[in-house]
Amino acid sequence: MSTPIKHVSTKFGDIAYVERGSGPPALFVHGVFLNNYLWRHVIDRVADLRRCIALDLMAHGATRIAPGQDVDFTSQAEMLEAFCAALKLDQIDLVANDSGGAIAQIFSARHPERIRTLTLTNCDTHDNWPPPPFQPIVALARQGKLAERGRRMLADLNVARAAFAAGYEHIEKVADETLRIYLGPLYATAESTDAIQRCIAAQDCRHTVAIAPQLRQLQAPTLVVWGTDDIFFPVKWAYWLRDTIPGCRKVVELEDARLFFPEERPDELAAPMRELWNGNIA
Repeated sequence: MSTPIKHVSTKFGDIAYVERGSGPPALFVHGVFLNNYLWRHVIDRVADLRRCIALDLMAHGATRIAPGQDVDFTSQAEMLEAFCAALKLDQIDLVANDSGGAIAQIFSARHPERIRTLTLTNCDTHDNWPPPPFQPIVALARQGKLAERGRRMLADLNVARAAFAAGYEHIEKVADETLRIYLGPLYATAESTDAIQRCIAAQDCRHTVAIAPQLRQLQAPTLVVWGTDDIFFPVKWAYWLRDTIPGCRKVVELEDARLFFPEERPDELAAPMRELWNGNIA
């Protein structure tokens, strides 16, 4: 049985989310082109410890925003703050992947009082944003051509599978329905297509470079779990985060894992997260 989608109203729009479990709140943030569904297997493995909340970023999933709403990544980070305020979440265990990791870094730097712990997986970091292999997609968005690409992927899931292949260790095991869940909402209407196009076009490392001084002050216990076979985010960035964030307790390398390993290899993320949340990572 699928977890029902909820919405909470904020000044950024009606933010969609799912939640499961009980205990202190943990907030899960996905990256571009995906939505809360990325986290389903990880949440299965940690919901006994936390009230797990996975949201849909602006321009993604079931989140509803006004036409023209800013969807750059600093705005996304401030949406997280409004989301926490609307749900009356004081401190959170923040978990993020891909461009959601960049948003999580910005949020943590600007609102360190909100962060109980921080878990970052392969993600845009500092000036590696957008990473070189992703820059052609950003160029398409800036040319207004992302809609055509999206329609091709939805019309032929083999095209979608090829587009997502770099992010998965075993793309052949990803169900067609999963691809539809991710892509369908992005291209459902002219408004949603415009929003995702603007979100991709707005990618700019100035957002993460600007918060580096605040990251160097972040004392929250931090865990970095990184797949080593990622063409977008080489493992050196895991160690950049370790060397930058004073609260970083541990880097875990996952051999051969790729960008979306939280979906493919959830046990290997959940185990160190449980250690962090239980205070067992020194």
